[in-house]
Amino acid sequence: MKKIIVIGANGFAGRRILDNLSTYSYYSLIGISLHPDIRETGRHQFYISNLTDYQTIDRIIKEIQPKIVINCSALSAPDYCEQHHEETFALNVAAVEHLAQCCEQCGCRLIHLSSDFVFDGNTDRLYTEEDLPAPINYYGLSKYLSEIIIAKTCSSYAIVRVVVVYGKNLQGQHGNIVQLVKNRLESRQEIKVVSDQYRTPTWVQDIAEGTKLLLDSKSGIYHICGKEYMSIKDIAYRTAAFFHLDSSLILPVTTAEMHETTPRPFNSGLNIEKAIKELGYQPHSFEEGLEEIK
Repeated sequence: MKKIIVIGANGFAGRRILDNLSTYSYYSLIGISLHPDIRETGRHQFYISNLTDYQTIDRIIKEIQPKIVINCSALSAPDYCEQHHEETFALNVAAVEHLAQCCEQCGCRLIHLSSDFVFDGNTDRLYTEEDLPAPINYYGLSKYLSEIIIAKTCSSYAIVRVVVVYGKNLQGQHGNIVQLVKNRLESRQEIKVVSDQYRTPTWVQDIAEGTKLLLDSKSGIYHICGKEYMSIKDIAYRTAAFFHLDSSLILPVTTAEMHETTPRPFNSGLNIEKAIKELGYQPHSFEEGLEEIK
């Protein structure tokens, strides 16, 4: 039975990955998170720990002797990261370096979730895995640094870049753009959305299924995201249309008009041809991902 550790197992993507792998009887699963298990039902063990607690992480990996470690733990709010560099570096970079070293010593594979924010967004096409990152905010920089460290440290690894993850969240998990739009419109509240930033939004279940495909793949970077390229404004309008909500409450504004303190890439959609060809990855449509939120 293949032992797999999922770090960040209470998080939005981490829990979906853990739940998805739990449906297969040939995996022995261990979840790790900073807080108690948000859903104790399921075929997994659970440890409470922070990725920055090096001693505990060392002990768990040595005790479990996993074949694969999946790291979904990170500080991922760009505005917070921009204001808290030391804390962000500690979790997103230094702790990842320690984890990579642990995995290499243990002889296990490391799968690490990264982000489209490693790119600057100054392009008129989708980014491929061969494009050189150039982050424009501290969150993006921290994720790029973690990618570099893993590639240098690990003999077996996969870096998974995702984009604007959406889907149905569990109680205790942070919301996402789709649920924010849906909740605001259902409450008859106006919502401002950026009209000139473009992404390839990713249903969280596609991340879980894509990650499973990477358990035995060759080492490298893979873009695991949606197949549709759209603006944040488009995400809001298509969400409103799907749930038959009043789209007149959506207020499109430009990035300049939003007066965001943290810079964000204008066009950070990711090309998924490599994942399609090498892994057989087949993401769902945007509306298919919305179905589970009904």
